[in-house]
Amino acid sequence: MTFFSTCDLCDAHEDRLLDGRMQIVAPGYLCFGRKKRFQGPASTLAVFEDNALVREAVQRPGHGQVLVVDGGGSIEVALLGGNLANFAAANGWAGVIVHGAVRDVDELNEAEIGVRALALQPRRAGKKGEGERDARVKISGVIIDPGAHIYADADGIIVSNEALELRTA
Repeated sequence: MTFFSTCDLCDAHEDRLLDGRMQIVAPGYLCFGRKKRFQGPASTLAVFEDNALVREAVQRPGHGQVLVVDGGGSIEVALLGGNLANFAAANGWAGVIVHGAVRDVDELNEAEIGVRALALQPRRAGKKGEGERDARVKISGVIIDPGAHIYADADGIIVSNEALELRTA
């Protein structure tokens, strides 16, 4: 099993922070789910107040990826809830980051996955299927391309354009 700390990664790779190969997502994301620490390559979605593509994504095998959902920062509706978090966990996603809102906090916290989101919102999202898969997204000032490496723990979220060496625990 590999262990990492975003603090240690920042210290060990300060050169990457300075030259932009590694970025830190702005603080403020709430932490949900049983997995407080997760990492993997990014799979991205760009949606706005519509979670049909989120449902489609979490119902497919995740292969240890982190689903990054750019909801435009809207907190008017929830893009992920307990059912979708459980689908993601069952299908092998490492975690989900939502640049927007989520709901079903008790179910989210019981799910065997890590989830980060800007806010809680009880109102569900639309389901028209609008949005874009595998898009370059921008969340909290950080551009994330599909395949970028995501590292998330209680201290923050790091995005690196290449995988970082992690120590074995």
